[in-house]
Amino acid sequence: MTLINLAFKSIINRKASVLLTLFTIAISVMLLLSIERVRQEAKQSFSNTISGTDLIVGARTGDIQLLLSSVFRIGHANNGLSWQSYEYIKAQKGVAWTIPISLGDSHKGFSVLGSDDNYFRHYRYGSKQTLQFEHGRPYHNAQEVVIGSEVAKQLHYYLGQEIVVAHGMGNTSFHHHDDNPLVIVGILEPTGTPVDKTLHVPLKAIELMHGPKHSTQHIAGRKDSSEDHDHDHDHDHDHDHDHDHDHQSQNLENLNSQPGDLIGQPKQITAFLMGFESPFYTLQIRRNINIYKPEALSAIMPGVTLRELWGMLDIIEKILLLFSGVVVLISLLGMLTTLLSSLNQRRRELAILRSVGARPRHIFALMTSEAVLITALGCMLGVALFYSLIIIGKGVLQAQFGISITISMLSSYELLLLGVIMVSGTFIGAIPAIRAYFYSLNDGMSIKV
Repeated sequence: MTLINLAFKSIINRKASVLLTLFTIAISVMLLLSIERVRQEAKQSFSNTISGTDLIVGARTGDIQLLLSSVFRIGHANNGLSWQSYEYIKAQKGVAWTIPISLGDSHKGFSVLGSDDNYFRHYRYGSKQTLQFEHGRPYHNAQEVVIGSEVAKQLHYYLGQEIVVAHGMGNTSFHHHDDNPLVIVGILEPTGTPVDKTLHVPLKAIELMHGPKHSTQHIAGRKDSSEDHDHDHDHDHDHDHDHDHDHQSQNLENLNSQPGDLIGQPKQITAFLMGFESPFYTLQIRRNINIYKPEALSAIMPGVTLRELWGMLDIIEKILLLFSGVVVLISLLGMLTTLLSSLNQRRRELAILRSVGARPRHIFALMTSEAVLITALGCMLGVALFYSLIIIGKGVLQAQFGISITISMLSSYELLLLGVIMVSGTFIGAIPAIRAYFYSLNDGMSIKV
């Protein structure tokens, strides 16, 4: 215990150089843990986005591009597939369910997805978890919209509120469908997937918004918005609490509307998801779709395509880990440089310790303990910085990349990385300790010119 106290006081005595070394180690530990956590959580987030879906079918394109555009809302599908082809494939033997998907619209940077009631019945995420409603219910007709939890949270939306979607993905909007405002009837529970950042509407609503007479055709059962309000069609700007309450009360009657036509007569869709009665049908129907003559289509298996994606990104993962490992090594070498440079200045100190009875092994243990203390303190500070960075960057990763980062205890692998750093720091500290071991009393006390 006396040796540890002596090592700690020695570190305090050289606080300027030690603090610089400590901070360097902490930054390298933070970087290494952050890269590892984001890498693991990215894989987990992508894997949890879709579950229980046997095939994803879309126009002929790359497998990864089809997966990213249809499920993760990353990129854009080059073409759509005809509704006739969808109906034909849907009617094949062994098909248990299908979920049509139509993309291409957005609302304040959030994707708008058109589908039918099968979306809420059969879509699965995580460990085959179903979509649950935090408030409200599924849409019943073409004037209603169901929003994800992140949409409601970031835009402060509520049930009964009217919104207007626009043509174009992301923040790029080409045309606002002001003539077909939609009423929010449901808010989904958080899923940690792109569903949270999506507005869900019936296919019929997509058809009405993009039909040739969309500028004059209004959804049945609605009054013209110009008759009710003489204001800007962007209904989703901030209101005071009283106005919100009144506006919500006026639209709550729409929440109890009777089920109507959700599909209409679409000409094409972006893609569709498929589930089969038995895994036996998966490969058979996938082969038939890929050689489908009336239209060039692609059918992918989500799990297989995800593994292909990770295989492509494997080299990037290795480069990132190598980069963070090099940063850790540089920080440890910096500690070695600091200890070696201070060693010559400490010869008299070490000689005095020898003169009062310290043996060479005590000197060795003292120098090694200092390295271990510096490395341990650097790791602890690095872990603290790591959690701070995760807390600060969690929202950005979720909003920009759809990666949900969980604030949890360090995993066994992350603890192993810290253990490797501690062992490396101990070995690095042993180098100046070995040199100090061989310093003699006369070497330390003699005056050199």
